[in-house]
Parts: sequence; structure tokens; C-alpha cells
Amino acid sequence: MDWTGARRVPVTASLVLLVGLVLSGCNNLMNAGSGGPGSLIVGAGEGIDSRFGADEHPRIIAAYGGVYHDAKLEQTVARIVGRVVAASDRPNQSYQITILNAPSINAFALPGGYLYVTRGLLALANDSSAVAAVLAHEMAHVTADHATARQNKARTAMIVSQVVTDVLNDDDTGRLALASSQRSLASFSRQQELEADVIGVKTIGRAGYDPFAASRFLTSMNRFAAYRLAAGGGGGKRPEFLTSHPSTPERYDFAVRAAREFGAPGLGEIDRQRYLEGVDGMVFGDDPSQGFVRKRSFVHPLLGVNFTVPDGFVIDNASDAVLATGVDGTALRFDAVSLPTGADLGTYLASGWINGFIPGSVRRFAVNGNPAAFAGANTKGWSFRIAVVQVETGATYRFIFANEVDSGNFAKAAEQTVESFRMLDPTEAAKLSSLRIRVVTVKPGDTHLSLARTMRGVDRPLELFRALNDFEPNTMLPAGAKVKIVAE
Repeated sequence: MDWTGARRVPVTASLVLLVGLVLSGCNNLMNAGSGGPGSLIVGAGEGIDSRFGADEHPRIIAAYGGVYHDAKLEQTVARIVGRVVAASDRPNQSYQITILNAPSINAFALPGGYLYVTRGLLALANDSSAVAAVLAHEMAHVTADHATARQNKARTAMIVSQVVTDVLNDDDTGRLALASSQRSLASFSRQQELEADVIGVKTIGRAGYDPFAASRFLTSMNRFAAYRLAAGGGGGKRPEFLTSHPSTPERYDFAVRAAREFGAPGLGEIDRQRYLEGVDGMVFGDDPSQGFVRKRSFVHPLLGVNFTVPDGFVIDNASDAVLATGVDGTALRFDAVSLPTGADLGTYLASGWINGFIPGSVRRFAVNGNPAAFAGANTKGWSFRIAVVQVETGATYRFIFANEVDSGNFAKAAEQTVESFRMLDPTEAAKLSSLRIRVVTVKPGDTHLSLARTMRGVDRPLELFRALNDFEPNTMLPAGAKVKIVAE
């Protein structure tokens, strides 16, 4: 995603409506990790002193699933950061680096030297120079005080808008002033990104890394985005890094031009071998504490629940719910709600928390031996189907489906998904394990297809193998080379 800000990926409009539909409080499905020990401090100069960064730090950790602990990986990242800091415009700045326990592809920085990178981004990178390029860009936002400058400009924009409204007593004119200021802010942000690109490329070049790593990794992320977006006819999503920090041709060309100031491609260190040793064994995809996505199924071994979405749906395991989208625009939110054991689920559905509730739509039934209830709703041009299931332990789970068209396919998708819900057998749950990055050595005769066939628990393994290793279909695999696969 974006290398600039701590924002989750925007979801589709229908998923936003789903969140707005549920008016009562609900328990998170997954437990976020604590914001305790786990961050690395690199540098012994200027301290970590931003109050804004300190206040936001625990919120970011909670939003991204906690801190990911892996001593070998932490040492790998710390080594890269230390080398980049020494070559930066502010070598005395100390940085607190946190590896976030999230499969999303993201990195960002906050004022005062708070630096974050997700394990998803580290899994996609194939060498130290790529990670250096990302983190150098983020450090550039800190050293150039971009966050402070943007905050000041945003404050000025709001003041100007308010003054125009107050003086002229004209809300429309005030809104026009604010819109103009927002366009200016967008341009301001774009200039910040280009500036950070140039600073970042120059920094890694001075550090002895391949200065073309920034443009290479932008290409790699686009390749991974294509893999995700192809999963359900475009129902997937772009990496967070690219959502609000788009890899435009202009930015790619900008990064290449900055790198060429050091010389032609081929100079500088890539450091692939040592980097791959650092990521070998890292968790890939969802963490066990947050449940797993296995192709079209969501499985949570700790909660002991499992359900499957229909063909064409893509599942996204977010920090507080499971989201899914289908090719026909159907959206799903699955979460947990706190209800007393034995509560009347039909009464809960009709208790007033659903906007546009259809009177008489409540239906009680059972799903694989678990009591359940269903209700429908129509509001703001959307049709909703809501199902609630309570299991033997007393835990209650909620499915919320939405589509602009109340079609037969919409009803069938909701029905199939809810009917697939079941509790895992303890023995079955005990056998489930997380997926991990495994670095293997290419043997004579190995091909993309043969290595992809060794991958487990992933959808479209051949395409994922190429995306993870940044390979074109015709890339040769020399015997003895190291590549990444995904295995349990």
C-alpha cells in the first residue's frame, strides 16, 4: 500500500454500508495483539519524541493485528534500517521499527521516528534493497517533516473555509473554498510523494544498495495486485501500499530517473541471499490467532468455526471481522456479537438495530445443529440479508449480506454461505497450522509449475509463485537458485 499513512484499505461501498447498518456494539471476532515489547530501536542519536506518534502507536498495533515477533526477521530488518539511516539526510535520527502482524502489504512512518512495516510486505520483497527502498521513502517523510507540513496546510484550509462561510454567510461558497483547498492538498501530497521518492532513491544509492530497487518493487507490487485482482473477476483488492500511494507510470519513471543519476542498472547491492534467509519460516497470510483463509473457506482453529463462500467470492480477513465480495457485487461481513446463551435470536434480529428491517421476515432454523435465525432489510437502495448463529459454547456469530439487487443469486449465495457454517471437531482444529514462507533451492529440472505444485493451502499456486518471486512466465530457474514457496 501506501508508504505514507496508517490507513486501512478502503472497502467497497457495500461493505461501508454494512458497517453503517449495524447500530449496536459488537465484539471483535479476532483478538488483536498487545502493543507491548517487540519494536526495534535503531540509532542512538535524536530520540523518539513525537507526542502524535506516541499516541497513535498503540492504535496502529491494535489495527494491524499486533506485533510480529521473529528474532531472525527482526535482525534482518534492523540491519537494513541501520544501513539506510547512516546514509540518510538525518543520520542522528533514531527510529522505532515495528513489524506488524498483518498479511497486508504496507509500510508507513509517523512523526518522531515511528516506522512500521507489515510482514505481508516483507514476504513479497525478494531482497534487502527492495525493503531498503520502501523504508528509505518512509524515512524521507519523517526527515522532510511532511506530516507536520500537511497537518498545517489542512488546518489552514479549514480556517479559510470557515472564514468564507462566516463572513459571506454562504455555506455553498464556503464549501467551494474547502473543495478548492482539498484539491490543493491532494497536489501537495503528490509533491510530497515525488519528493520522498527522490530522497529515498538517493539514500539507498548512498547506502550501497541497488538504486533501481524502488522501481523494481513498484513493479513487483503491481504484479501481486494483478494476482489478487484476478481472483474473482476483479473482486480482490490492491495491496494497501498501492491504494492511496498509487504506482503511476509517472512515479515509476521518476524513480528510474533518480536511480540513473547513480549509473546504469546493475550497480549497487541487492543482498538477496541473506534477505531470503531472514524471511524463511515467516508466517504467510493470516495468523493463527486471527483465523485462516483457505481458498474460499474461513477457518478459525481457536474459535473452532468454519464457513465457505460461493465460487467467485474473495475473502478478506480483517482485524475485527471477515469481509468477502462476490463478482455480482454481493458483500458479506461476518463477525461476533455478545448475546446471552440461549437468547432468542429472532427477537434479537427484530430488536431495532437493523435499519429498513422487513417486518415478518424473521425465520428461525438450525445450521448443523446450531440454533439460527434470519431476517431481511431494505434501506437506501440496498437489500440486506442477516443471519445469526449461536454455538454450544454460547458464542454468537453474525452474517450480514448486502447487494443493490435482491436477485435469486444473491439469496442463494447468502443461503449457501450460512448453511456451510459448522463447528470444527477438536482433532480437526488441532491439525490446522499457519502457512509459512519456505525458501527452497532450485534443483535441475525444476520449473515454475513443479515448484508451484509443492505449495499448500493457497489459491492459484502457479500465479502466486510467480508473484511472490517477481517472475515473468518465461523466467528461467537456474539450478542452485533460492526461491520462495508457501507451505504449512
